[in-house]
Amino acid sequence: MNNIEQVAAWFGNPDWGLGLPAPMLMAWLAALVEFFGGIAILVGFATRLVAIPLMFVMAVAAVTAHWDNGWSALPDKTLSVPWEWRKDLLDEAAVRKEKIVDLLKEHGNYEWLVESGGVTILKNGIEFSATYLIMLLALFCSGGGRFFSVDYWLCRHYSGQGAT
Repeated sequence: MNNIEQVAAWFGNPDWGLGLPAPMLMAWLAALVEFFGGIAILVGFATRLVAIPLMFVMAVAAVTAHWDNGWSALPDKTLSVPWEWRKDLLDEAAVRKEKIVDLLKEHGNYEWLVESGGVTILKNGIEFSATYLIMLLALFCSGGGRFFSVDYWLCRHYSGQGAT
């Protein structure tokens, strides 16, 4: 994996990173769990088992990397929720967004740039991590599903229900 040293440095540094213990081990574990776990979830192999470490990775990411940014991933007051604990970041993002739009209007082809959607800023709150965590919890509870998961076909084959 490229740049694993930089990821480990970010994981381990308490000043500008996450301050996690054993950063190289954590970086490799997170990378391997997300890569191979993502493939396993995609094809429905060992879905319930794979969902457990992926939920752990999402919980750690939410608490260590995203918590200080509040709930919202997108800092738009119209999208905000009552439980947002970093409303100050919404105001800061609105000011920055105005400045970005002004710069684009002055120095860029603004109409072309926003033809298919507006300018946005990613606040990086825990919203996406929490959403993935809930999705993984649902997969943990329900499994990979019928017909399109390797789990289903393996279970069917080994339980004798498959055609011989």
